[in-house]
Amino acid sequence: MTTKRFLLFRCLTGIRVPISRKATWAIGTSSILLLLVLYTWLSIHQHKINSTDTTIPTWMQMGEGISKAFAAQLRTGDRWIIEDVLATFSRLGFGLGIGVFIAFALGMSMGVWRWMEAFFLPILSLFAKIPPTAMMAVFFTLFGTELKMYGAIIAFGVIPTLAQTIYLGLKDIAPERIDKARTLGASTTEIIFWIMFPQILPKLLDAIRLQIGPAMVFLIAAEVLVGDVGFGYRIRLQSRLLNMNVVYPYLAYLALFGFGMDTGMQWIQRKLCPWYVKGGA
Repeated sequence: MTTKRFLLFRCLTGIRVPISRKATWAIGTSSILLLLVLYTWLSIHQHKINSTDTTIPTWMQMGEGISKAFAAQLRTGDRWIIEDVLATFSRLGFGLGIGVFIAFALGMSMGVWRWMEAFFLPILSLFAKIPPTAMMAVFFTLFGTELKMYGAIIAFGVIPTLAQTIYLGLKDIAPERIDKARTLGASTTEIIFWIMFPQILPKLLDAIRLQIGPAMVFLIAAEVLVGDVGFGYRIRLQSRLLNMNVVYPYLAYLALFGFGMDTGMQWIQRKLCPWYVKGGA
């Protein structure tokens, strides 16, 4: 077996064998291209059966749907995509911001003080088992259908996981490190912000990345039910009309936005926590 064949065999069969950056990009791109080819085949096949089908639109029909979303409406002059982007992503940012702030405060408090852990951990463990979408009626009753409601449902969904991630990260800190800091004269505040916070920061950023998807699920579900603007509202309305050439691009926009947020969080993590990234965590 030649050297190149041996390396290829090792990469394909070995456990966590590193591959080059070019190979990573090539494999990732091929998976996207395969998905597009598969969709194209399904669309052509479906239109051979029914030429008027709108459930799996052709790429030409998809282009018409994209143009429709970006075009100014005759009656109002508004553009769907601008209205929906502003509504959905302002709600998402508002809810995630509140959720991260509260989760950080709770997680740090539980990790620092045992009495806070004893008080809040059972509550968070209980709320973590309740799907936020099952609580929608409660949120509608308490907050109406305005921005506060969307923020509340997103925050409720992400707080338990984020807070417990911070708390568990702080528990992993060796007690010896804290004892040494106290011996050297560090105050409680200095220990929290110079020893404990840097330890859990990369894990917090990872947890936020993982919560972007669930947060979008909670938001879209709420918009589908009561929204009068936003991605969820538009998807519901256009799917009822079987305008899937509008629905599919909207799903793609959501995926691209989520991917962009995830990439941004990774960039922040590399800048703030280079030791964590370089360590292969």
